Amino acid sequence: MMIFGHEAYYKKFFDVSTDETGKVVSAEPKADIIKSSKRYYGYFVLVANGLSDCFEALKIYRNKDVVEKAFSNIKERLNMRRTLVSSEQSLDGKLFVTFVSLILLSYIKKIMQDNNLFKKNTLKSFVDSFDVIECFRNSGGELRLGEILEKQRQHFALFEVKVESSLRIPGM
Repeated sequence: MMIFGHEAYYKKFFDVSTDETGKVVSAEPKADIIKSSKRYYGYFVLVANGLSDCFEALKIYRNKDVVEKAFSNIKERLNMRRTLVSSEQSLDGKLFVTFVSLILLSYIKKIMQDNNLFKKNTLKSFVDSFDVIECFRNSGGELRLGEILEKQRQHFALFEVKVESSLRIPGM
């Protein structure tokens, strides 16, 4: 039997010995680690058609809440609990902005996953880190940004956005 992936996960719970070809010779369970980990685990069964990899099935299952969180974002973060519009055109505009916002939130989530940022942040805390950036207009009409912290600069860099202290917006 050979271990093809997830070696770190297996090695957490087993002392694995391999030969020079990489073939597993023995696997001794680490009883103390298994016992301490089992205290916090529940049991569940996933049944799926067409999936042979258990880790892929688990990943899909855990990502199912993306839709639930999207609806939560629509209702809470994007204030769509009540539409509060007076015309069909206003409703169309609000729905369009909401749709674009969900696309942006999905992109932010992907960037966070690709950069392992969920270890130290939630999606909400990551997005909220940008909320504190202030923008001012000086007497010449130029928009100036308030202080941007190094952590925020690092976050902007993930999106390949260069941050400067002033912004030029045509026509403003």
